[in-house]
Parts: sequence; C-alpha cells; structure tokens
Amino acid sequence: MYAIIATGGKQYKVSEGDIITIEKLGMEADAKVTFDQVLAISGDGSIKVGSDVANATVEASVVKEGRGKKVIVYKFKRKTGYHKKQGHRQSFTQVKIERINA
Repeated sequence: MYAIIATGGKQYKVSEGDIITIEKLGMEADAKVTFDQVLAISGDGSIKVGSDVANATVEASVVKEGRGKKVIVYKFKRKTGYHKKQGHRQSFTQVKIERINA
C-alpha cells in the first residue's frame, strides 16, 4: 500500500516504513507529524483519488533535521570584471512513515 502526499510544495510517494527527506518542518527528533494533504492512495491494485481520500491521513515521526550539501552559485559576466560566488545549504527534515490511514 502506498500514498501520495503533498508537503512543502512537493509531492512524495510513500509507503509504511519509508524514510523520506522533506522541506524543514521545525520540529525536534521523535516528534509526531500528520500529513492530511493526501492526494491518492493505492491498495491492492486499485487507486483512490479525490473525494475518496478526503479524510485520509499519513502519520510519521521525525528522524532528524539537518542541512544538505553546499551548492555553489557562481555569477559571472564577461568583459566587465563582475563575478560573485555564493554558497547555499538547504535545510531539511527526515521523517519515517509510520501509518497510512485510508
């Protein structure tokens, strides 16, 4: 059984026991989080969408929070001597999917 959830402006396909990396939620480790924006649920070959999953939720627990690898952003314009180097590290939250409530 899997579900498609939306969080942080992105969509994720999750099953029970999966560990996924999502946008930062600002919660401590071992905190419980419930995703109520479920877009689809698939069980035994059939898929439910729309009003069939209006009351469905996905329960998860926070594993850890952190920051990703550094991405270098380098801006350069030729012949003018302009160049600018910046680094960026995106914050994330890792969650473990506990239950899918259909």
